[in-house]
Amino acid sequence: MKAIIAEKPSVAREIAQLLNANERKDGYLEGNGYCVTWALGHLVSLGMPEDYGIRGFDKASLPIFPDPFLLIPRLIKKPNQKGYQPDPSALKQLKILQNVIDRCDSIIVATDAGREGELIFRYIYHYLQCNKPFERLWISSLTEKAIQDGFKKLQPGSAFNGLYNAAKSRSEADWLVGINATQALSIAAHQDVYSLGRVQTPTLALICKRFEDHQNFTQKKYWQIQLKHRKDYLDFTSQSNEQWEDKKQAEQILKSIEREGKATVEDVSVKIVQESSPVLFDLTELQKEANRKLGMSADEVLQTAQALYEKRFITYPRTGSKYIPEDLWAEIPELVRILNTVDQFKAAVSTLKFGSFNKRMVNDLKVTDHHGLLITTKIPSALTATEKAIYDMIAYRLLESLSEHCSKEVSHITIKVHHYEFNIKGSKILTKGWRAIKGILSENSDNTTEDSKFNRNNDTSVEEPLINLPEFKAGDELKISQEDLSEKTTRPPKLYSEADLLSAMENAGRTIEDKEQQKAISSTGIGTPATRASIIETLLSRSYIIRKSKALIPTEKGLKVYDLVKDQKIANVQMTAEWEMALEKIEKGELSSKQFITDIKNYTSEITAELLSLSIPQENIPELKCPKCQQQNLLIKDKIIKCPDEHCNWMQFRTVCSVQLSIEQITALINDRKTPLIKNMKAKNGKKFSAFIVLKDDNKTIFEFPAK
Repeated sequence: MKAIIAEKPSVAREIAQLLNANERKDGYLEGNGYCVTWALGHLVSLGMPEDYGIRGFDKASLPIFPDPFLLIPRLIKKPNQKGYQPDPSALKQLKILQNVIDRCDSIIVATDAGREGELIFRYIYHYLQCNKPFERLWISSLTEKAIQDGFKKLQPGSAFNGLYNAAKSRSEADWLVGINATQALSIAAHQDVYSLGRVQTPTLALICKRFEDHQNFTQKKYWQIQLKHRKDYLDFTSQSNEQWEDKKQAEQILKSIEREGKATVEDVSVKIVQESSPVLFDLTELQKEANRKLGMSADEVLQTAQALYEKRFITYPRTGSKYIPEDLWAEIPELVRILNTVDQFKAAVSTLKFGSFNKRMVNDLKVTDHHGLLITTKIPSALTATEKAIYDMIAYRLLESLSEHCSKEVSHITIKVHHYEFNIKGSKILTKGWRAIKGILSENSDNTTEDSKFNRNNDTSVEEPLINLPEFKAGDELKISQEDLSEKTTRPPKLYSEADLLSAMENAGRTIEDKEQQKAISSTGIGTPATRASIIETLLSRSYIIRKSKALIPTEKGLKVYDLVKDQKIANVQMTAEWEMALEKIEKGELSSKQFITDIKNYTSEITAELLSLSIPQENIPELKCPKCQQQNLLIKDKIIKCPDEHCNWMQFRTVCSVQLSIEQITALINDRKTPLIKNMKAKNGKKFSAFIVLKDDNKTIFEFPAK
C-alpha cells in the first residue's frame, strides 16, 4: 500500500479518481493499493518562544536562537481568547495522516510542486517522526495527462533536498528575524506590539519612502509652447523642447514666434520599430496586469489563479518563469485548437498562422521549477466573473506570444522657429502582429512606473501617438496656424499601486547604488512570485498600510514604524535581496543552509541590539479608569481598549467602521460617556456616515446620530 499526500482535498480527489482509489474514508480515499490523503495547507509550523520555556517580550531573553527548532501543530487564535491554541482541524488531520502512513509501506508526495509545498510535506514528515521512503510527484498541471505523465516519472524524495533546505532556511530565517525584531522594537516602544519581518519591513519601507517623497514634493509651474500646423491636408502639432519657468519670458518668445509665422524642418528621423510579442505570464506579471486592468489585488489574483489550477483549467500558477521548455512546444498547437472551439477566441486565433507560430516563449535556460502560465486542454465551464477574467488574460497572452512582432513606422521631426526647437512625433502601424489579437494598437507603456523621476510633466513613459504625418524633408517650411502657451506643473512621484509595488519588489536589486552589488543581485527582488501577495496582505492586516482607490497608503502606525526603523538594517532592501539570492544557492546546492542560518543569527544579533537601543518617547496616554469595574486603568492599544482585569474583561475595539479612535475621542468616551462627532465612518455597504459613540449604562457602546 502506498500513501499519497496532496496539499488540498480537491487535488487529492483528482488524483484518487485517476488511480481508482474511490472508497471514501474519514480524511482520505482508498483503493487500488493507494491511500490518498491531504495536508490542509501548513498543518505544522515552528514553535513559539513559550514552547522553549522562554517568556515573551523579555529584554534579557533576546536574541532568541532555538537549537534545534521545534515543530508544533498549527495554532489559531479564537475570539475572546488569550494567546494561541492548537487548531482542532490540524490536530485531527495530523492524526489521520499518522494513521494512513502507519498502514503504508511508502509515500508519494503530491503537495504543490514548489518551495512551500515541499516544506508543508517535510514538516509533517518530521513532526510525525516518519522514516518511510518517499517519492515526489512533480507536475505543472492537474489535467489527467499531466498527472499520468507525472506518475510515470516519479522522482526520489532526495532529489528535492535542495528545495527543502531552501524552504526550511527561509522559514527559520523569517522566525529568527521576525520574532526577535518584533519583541525588541516592542520593548523599546514600551507599548503595543510592533511587528517586524525579514521581508515585510523592507516592503513597508518602499511604500513609506514613496509616500513621503510624494507628500514632500514641491510642485512648480512651467510653460511650454505648442504650435499647430497643416500640410498635405493633414493637421498636426509640435511642442517646444524647452520649458520655461518664467511666464513673461515664455510670452515674449510666443509673440516673436507669432510674428515669424513659419517654422523650418531641421531634422527628419523615420524608423521602422519592431515591437516583439510578449512572452507568457509568470505569477508576478499576471498580478501586475490584473491590478492595472481589472483593479484586482495581488492576493485576489493568486487565489483566483489557484482555483483555476485546481479546476484543471490552467497550469501551476506560482511560477517565476515566462518561458516553456522545448519538449512542451509540441503541445502548444493543441491548446490553440482548443481556444478555436470557443466563439470568444475564434477571431483572435484567425490572425495566427498555423505551422509558423512564433517560438519566442521557448527557452530551456529560463524555465525555473515551473514553466510560464498556460491554459490546459480542458475547456472552461462554470467560471465566476473573476475566474473568467483571469483565464481570458492567460489565454490571450498565449495567442499574443505565438504571434509575430508588431511593426511600426515611428517619426521624430525637429523644426525650428528662430533658434527654438520644436518636436513633432507620430507613428503608424505597418503590420499589426501580436496587437491584432485583442485589437489594442497602442497603450501606455508600464515599464517606467517605479523609478521614473517625475521632474517634468513629460511624456517619455507613453508610446508615440498613432498619428499619420505627412512626408517631411530637411529645409521644408511649415506654416504656423495657431500658437498656444500651455501652463503645466511638475508632478510628484506616483504613489504605489499594487502593480507598481510588485514591480518594485521584483526589481529591488536594481535600486542598489553600488554597481558591483547591483550587478550581482539585479535579477533578485524582495520575496518570490509565490510570496509577494501575502507580504502585501500582511502589511494590510497589521494596519501598516491601507488601500485608497488604487494606491497603497501607509497608516499613521506604518509611518511610525518606518520612522523608527528606516535607518536600521532590518529595513535594508539590499539585505533582503541578497538573502533571496542565497536561498536560490541553497536550493542549487551551492551554499550550505547551516552557513546561511549562521549569517542570519549574526544579523539578528545586530538588529536586535540596534532596536533595543532606540530611544522612543512614550505616547502621552492618559490614565482612564475602566467604566465597568472602576478599579483598573485601561490599556489603550493600537487595536483595542481593554481592562487588564481578566474577571472584568471590559473591551472596546479602537477601530470603529474604518476609523481609529484618537486618544481625545477615547478620553471623552470614558469620562463623558460620549465622543465628539466622528466623521467619515464607513458602513458595511460602503456608504460613509457621521455619528457619536455613546457608552450606555450597561457599558456597551452604541451609535447616536446627529439631529438633521
